[in-house]
Amino acid sequence: MYEIYDKWPEIAKKSYNSDIQVVEFKDIDHVVFVGMGGSGAMGDMFSSILSKTNTHVSVVKGYVLPKTIDKNSLVIFTSVSGNTIETLSAIKEIKKYDCNTISFSSGGLLEKYCKKNNFEYRKIIKNHSPRASFITYLYSMIKILEDIVPIKKNQVTNSIKELKILNKKISSKNLTDKNPAIKIAKEISGIPLIYYPWGLQASAIRFKNSLQENTKMHAIVEDVVEASHNGVVAWEKKSEVFPIILKGYDDYIKTKERWEIMKTYFKNNEIKYGEISSIKGDILSKLIYLVYLLDYSTIYKAVLNKIDPTPVKSINYIKSQLK
Repeated sequence: MYEIYDKWPEIAKKSYNSDIQVVEFKDIDHVVFVGMGGSGAMGDMFSSILSKTNTHVSVVKGYVLPKTIDKNSLVIFTSVSGNTIETLSAIKEIKKYDCNTISFSSGGLLEKYCKKNNFEYRKIIKNHSPRASFITYLYSMIKILEDIVPIKKNQVTNSIKELKILNKKISSKNLTDKNPAIKIAKEISGIPLIYYPWGLQASAIRFKNSLQENTKMHAIVEDVVEASHNGVVAWEKKSEVFPIILKGYDDYIKTKERWEIMKTYFKNNEIKYGEISSIKGDILSKLIYLVYLLDYSTIYKAVLNKIDPTPVKSINYIKSQLK
């Protein structure tokens, strides 16, 4: 796994610069991302990227498509394996709608279904596992969907540049106490609870998922503003939960105020907490920086706990029981 992660900057550049065919869609005002697990993370990422546009985004992690789909909708199905049962079930509904669609996988049943029904489809390779293939799919899809994704080429270039800079600090070639991903791994304890601002939701969810899959530990995510109206009450009782503050470089001013109040509360109540910040830059650079840093921290946490991050026996068991 670490061999793939060490190559993430290189993979990102290669994926974006590939000769894979770009697709054109006109008058799209609603995008629906359908996928589960590592594939579903694409929906979270693009939802954040599109959040400041006039395009409405729906992220479906399940079987059923929203009833609001119409001729100006684009439904995107992603399954790295091509065999995700929920995604395959959802795509079979698409004939009910007059809409645009495109699918991504490394092959499997999804490829066969799309070719049989003459649906738009792009094949993207899998690197090790769906979660490790995140970078390949993200940058390939940014290129393929450039018609609807408001990311300029210089922003893509900058994000890859930041990945390269971060790589020197966190890769397996720097197994020292100065490695920030190792520092985070050593700090995590108990049950991590990741507080995030709305704009960094994709990174927070990805962090939670990677902790669960790589480190085999429970993890929780909460929007910091919403948690202030309910979740914080749980801190009135002693807990094994370890709060982690996931901040953006230029969070909204009221969110910054919220962070300071929360940190003061933790200090006054002697609650140990972690704090992680994004870099300065556009939304893509911020998100991918955090995903890379935090994914690698979960791999190091697994190693520190003497756990192989690769196997996901429980997921395989559930899949084997589904019909």
